[in-house]
Amino acid sequence: MNINTLAHPHTTDDGYDRSRLLLYLTLFLLVFTLAGLDLLADISRGAGLVHLGLEGLLVLGALGGSLSMMGELRKTTARVHALQSNADALRVTLLARVRETHALHRELSETREEARQWQHEARELLRGLSAAIDHQFDRWELTEAEKEVALLLLKGFAHKEIAALRQTSDATTRQQARAVYKKADLSGRNELAAFFLEDLLLPPDPVEKAAS
Repeated sequence: MNINTLAHPHTTDDGYDRSRLLLYLTLFLLVFTLAGLDLLADISRGAGLVHLGLEGLLVLGALGGSLSMMGELRKTTARVHALQSNADALRVTLLARVRETHALHRELSETREEARQWQHEARELLRGLSAAIDHQFDRWELTEAEKEVALLLLKGFAHKEIAALRQTSDATTRQQARAVYKKADLSGRNELAAFFLEDLLLPPDPVEKAAS
């Protein structure tokens, strides 16, 4: 689609009107020229006043039509130029928007790549943390059932929720939780969570931060 048409819906019509006005102006000028030459010839031959008057009116009419067409042609030309300027401005704006869109797509691609990289690194860290937690459970000599309960406790589940998930009674879950705390020599859920998460919440080591 032509960008001039986007800038103004009548651009094509104005171009057609301009061509038509040029044609009309040419015809009026031709009539004015021919009638004027004929009038001069009749004057030199001494033609009658009526005849000269009629030809004079024809010359004046052709002259008036020519001037009128010139005025309309100037208006139409100015309107066409204005529409072309609008089209150029719109073209520049569209080009800027296209560049902005390309830049946004590039930034989005970079962000997605960073997100994938972060997910990969986080996945590796979580694997390491999971392995460390499981290793500590082994050091405490927890049974498989106690390991499951301890892990669900770390995830923040209540005793009733753990019992429902494992399809056991609430009393059994509480008993297994107490066994975990006893074997780990911890007072309860808070100390169990702090045992594993405290190091994760510490601020960065100043030495490591300076080295990085």
